[in-house]
Amino acid sequence: MSLALAHAATAPAQSTQVFILPTGTTTLPDAAAGDLSAAARQYVSAALADDQKLVHLNHFSHHHFFVVLADKPTAAQVAEQLRRAGHTLHGQLKTEKTAEVFIQNLSATPNAALLLAEGLALTAYQFEGYKTDEKSRKAPALKEVYLVGNAATAAQIHELNGLLQGVILARDLVNAPLNKLNAVQFAERMAQAGDEAGYTTDILDLAKIEALRMGGLLAVNLGSPEPPTFSILEYKPANAKNEKPYVLVGKGVVFDTGGLSLKPTPNSMDMMKCDMAGGAAVAGTLFALAKNQVPLHVIGLVPATDNRPGGLAYAPGDVITMHSGLTVEVKNTDAEGRLLLADALSFAKRYEPELVIDLATLTGAAVRALGTEASASMGTAEPATLQKLSEAGYTVHERLVEFPLWDEYADHIKSDIADLSNLGKGEAGHISAAKFLERFAVGYPWIHLDIAGPAFLTAPESYRGKGGTGTGVRLLYEFLTKHIA
Repeated sequence: MSLALAHAATAPAQSTQVFILPTGTTTLPDAAAGDLSAAARQYVSAALADDQKLVHLNHFSHHHFFVVLADKPTAAQVAEQLRRAGHTLHGQLKTEKTAEVFIQNLSATPNAALLLAEGLALTAYQFEGYKTDEKSRKAPALKEVYLVGNAATAAQIHELNGLLQGVILARDLVNAPLNKLNAVQFAERMAQAGDEAGYTTDILDLAKIEALRMGGLLAVNLGSPEPPTFSILEYKPANAKNEKPYVLVGKGVVFDTGGLSLKPTPNSMDMMKCDMAGGAAVAGTLFALAKNQVPLHVIGLVPATDNRPGGLAYAPGDVITMHSGLTVEVKNTDAEGRLLLADALSFAKRYEPELVIDLATLTGAAVRALGTEASASMGTAEPATLQKLSEAGYTVHERLVEFPLWDEYADHIKSDIADLSNLGKGEAGHISAAKFLERFAVGYPWIHLDIAGPAFLTAPESYRGKGGTGTGVRLLYEFLTKHIA
């Protein structure tokens, strides 16, 4: 991780410091004044009285920043304001070429410094990329963020570091192009991450996938010159609290041309390296859980391939037999993600899971319904479980909107010649896709997350940045550690 978070007992003299002030602060508190001159105190107090939320005091050799908590109706909204303040603060620290900063929390919000640091660290993320010029390869000036005194405990900082590393892993995977991350390389990268964090990885190759008769994954892979993979990530600590595992399933289409139902290039196929963001989120979540030694048994399943129109590519009208034994008529080869997920969901039954959650950049319909501001959720889990996941989403600002899975939507995926069609009607495409998956998520509670909107951004947006956002990692970590465990 490019930006390290650590604890400090006190802030050294002549250091760059950030003070988080309570909502409504209009004069500089004594605890933040330190050895400031009378003129400096007057300047800051005047800015606070003018309702400025981020005040910068430049001492040339070092800097002081004062962040005022926003007056928001909910704790979740206050938390998001702090993350976004971290993003704004990062821009100023970058301009000043600051190497280290010390954060002190003078507000009544106990985790304010952690939230500000979270926004700073997520903003500081840079994909290493492939540029060769010296300027592009130069490391950023900001290296260390210290949380001072009782702003956070060492354990809290350690946990946040582990979580952020999981988000960064997911972002790195999503941002890598196909020629650097095919299905085999994707599986190997997840296995390497597991070796570092402490989860195990079993990579099923083509022969094993064929033996398991995963017809959906095999069909999508037919047009590719490269083999598919099916990765089983498992984190099972000796002190796991849950008897039955939580299973996370992630779509791993490393590039999606649409197959024979070819996508247009502008604003569509040209960014389809992100179509494995669900699989990346699963890997990032397992990484964070293992790195922080969370006492939960969690399994990740990531079926992976690219979807191309070459060779013996599957075609509209084909009928394929899935791992579960159900048959599917292919109406559109660009509705491929649900075929991979369906095989993984039926495979998940062997674990007798407590709960299965799948994540996928599955449909344009979810983007049209929600934009990049939220993900669509649906499922057969108890309403209380869905509510807990929604609450986790608000906590970390990876919000979910629940859509129905009424019986009538099954009519959208009927086929004249097979058990199911892989394509629904023009309307409610994100619901019919989930309705398709529901037929394979049998024997356990299940939640589907369509993250097509927020998983990859084409323009910078606060601390989410541009490109892969790592959507799903913070959500699932919060849900599994705070709302379920």
